Amino acid sequence: MTRRPPAWFDPLLGRLGSARAEDFTRIVTPDSGGRESAVLVLLGEEPDAGPDVLVLQRAATLRNHAGQPAFPGGAADPEDADARATALREANEEVGLDPGSVTVLAELPRLWIPVSDFVVTPVLAWWHDPHPVHPREPAEVAHVARLPVAELVDPENRMRVRHPSGWIGPAFSVRGMLVWGFTAGVIDTLLQMGGWSRPWPRSRVVDLPPVGATPAPSAGTDAADESRVR
Repeated sequence: MTRRPPAWFDPLLGRLGSARAEDFTRIVTPDSGGRESAVLVLLGEEPDAGPDVLVLQRAATLRNHAGQPAFPGGAADPEDADARATALREANEEVGLDPGSVTVLAELPRLWIPVSDFVVTPVLAWWHDPHPVHPREPAEVAHVARLPVAELVDPENRMRVRHPSGWIGPAFSVRGMLVWGFTAGVIDTLLQMGGWSRPWPRSRVVDLPPVGATPAPSAGTDAADESRVR
């Protein structure tokens, strides 16, 4: 049964009807090639904190993307029917999310990440029946958090980070988690589309703390800065 999301979703859903990849990144998604993958952009709501988004942090010991924040998700399996199936399966495997607790609302434009050659479809969903989640594979996922939108848009929690490569992009420092790169870029765009963003000091730029091997992000970045690493 399809669950009607709350009214605060309406502006975002209306804007997504005409969204293009260019709204998220200047990098053009190729017509073919690249490894298909999907991530779950899961928005929920708690009575005392309002809307929130589910984000995980990769384990610092991973060979690739160590310590990085991410939406639940990963590469498509042959048995996955579509991007929605991939996103929900990966979220179940990574954090124990019950697919029956989720109402999928939309698929965002496919975004290409050249450094890994992944073509990622972000899948927007409403968490109509929230339940506890946790890292199912601690060797891969170190932490899972529901980050309130009110804290994400707080100007005190916003900044841009500078990668050693010279890349600069949006970031959020919320509840002990530094969210940057692809994930922060998608969140930043969705906050703007939903009408939730607040003015914040874009001149606040900090160097990205070193955590393992950290490749430069290449999608969901600030348009003015992305050209620096193209």
